[in-house]
Amino acid sequence: MSELKNRIDFVYIFDVQDGNPNGDPDAGNLPRVDAETGMGLVTDVCLKRKVRNYVQTAKGQANGYDIFIKEKAVLNTLIDKAHDDSEVKAAKDKTEAARMFMCKNYYDIRTFGAVMSTGKNAGQVRGAIQLTFARSVDTIATAEHSITRMAVATEKEAEKQGGDNRTMGRKATVPYGLYVCHGFISANLAQQTGFSEEDLQLFWEALKNMFDMDRSAARGLMSAQKLVVFKHDSVLGNAPANKLFDLVKVEKNTDSAPRSFKDYNVTIDKDALPSGVTVEELI
Repeated sequence: MSELKNRIDFVYIFDVQDGNPNGDPDAGNLPRVDAETGMGLVTDVCLKRKVRNYVQTAKGQANGYDIFIKEKAVLNTLIDKAHDDSEVKAAKDKTEAARMFMCKNYYDIRTFGAVMSTGKNAGQVRGAIQLTFARSVDTIATAEHSITRMAVATEKEAEKQGGDNRTMGRKATVPYGLYVCHGFISANLAQQTGFSEEDLQLFWEALKNMFDMDRSAARGLMSAQKLVVFKHDSVLGNAPANKLFDLVKVEKNTDSAPRSFKDYNVTIDKDALPSGVTVEELI
């Protein structure tokens, strides 16, 4: 495994068509919206979930690529297994040894970090990769649809309807939304957690393909559209991330309501790149 030696900042652009990219449980599972601006939101937690699911599917049971935060997991039980390891038992600092065991075996811990002090203490890990909320370029309009199911759940419901057997429901979608997420990769934290160049390539692969592994009727058509990567030639970096992100412009090219990625232009001001920073488009 080769060590990560460069700080990286990136811009990830994806879209949704006729779907709900991230429901808000506090608002009846409607698409998340900034109440003040009307811009759509997708949480970092939502995006990390998709990365975890992709890695779990792509790597299966491969050593070092297990997922800590996965469906139906009992986290303290997984931490207990670390303390049962012979090398951890023999270590003077068992908490640190357990922390390193967890980083070595769980991809999402060394990538995104974790708090592992809820049972037997395995410490805390600050992940090499951090993400912001994704925010839509323009305001979104949430559409609500009434839907009908030609069946009922119980005999009692069937009797009440006299055999008509219909169930009404509702579904909320975003007709179209283009979302921008910003990410940060710390080479310093990567060296502490063991996050490697190979892990980074798997992360890029996940961002490119994770929506194709996460299809559902509720989410409509979600697609990764752009991945712009700024690579510094040092561990600490050569320019502030916000200055680099400002070089990426996303502008609408139509006067009507946008309904596809073709309704936007994405440009990168490469001439204004600071020294010591290179830019690459992976999508």
